[in-house]
Amino acid sequence: MAKSKSDTKKNNFFEKFANAATKFTGSSAAFISATAIVVIWALSGPVFKYSETWQLVINTGTTIITFLMVFLIQKAQNKDGKAIQLKLNELIAAQQGASNRMVDIEDLSEKELDQLHKFYVTIAALAKKEADIHCSHSIDVAEALNETKVKSNKHFKHHDNESARSKS
Repeated sequence: MAKSKSDTKKNNFFEKFANAATKFTGSSAAFISATAIVVIWALSGPVFKYSETWQLVINTGTTIITFLMVFLIQKAQNKDGKAIQLKLNELIAAQQGASNRMVDIEDLSEKELDQLHKFYVTIAALAKKEADIHCSHSIDVAEALNETKVKSNKHFKHHDNESARSKS
């Protein structure tokens, strides 16, 4: 079913609002503002004789903000998680020799993920047996891998001038 224009506008508005709110709440200005509010509230205690109403103001305010922030944080984490998964999927898809079965593994069951985890634990144990990391992760190996990738992928543009400049 296609989304109507009003649904799209509402989603765009919410997306923009959520992004702006996330950016602001993670800023120094937001922290300083929150600290200032707490300090002003604490300093106003003697004026209001530390009454129940005075305490209720900060309790209610912090409860409401905390309640709303839970949803904002979850939305931001969902978006970040999806972006990271897409980046990882791109790396897997682009890496020659990598298993495309790893793309979208977050949809697997816990048991299936455990099986994959055992596989990679075994690979890690075998890698620890290698004595010298410089053999498998040297600059020469990195340059050779890059050259192989450039030659085999039509989407990459190879510039001899840039290669010559980086070596000099």
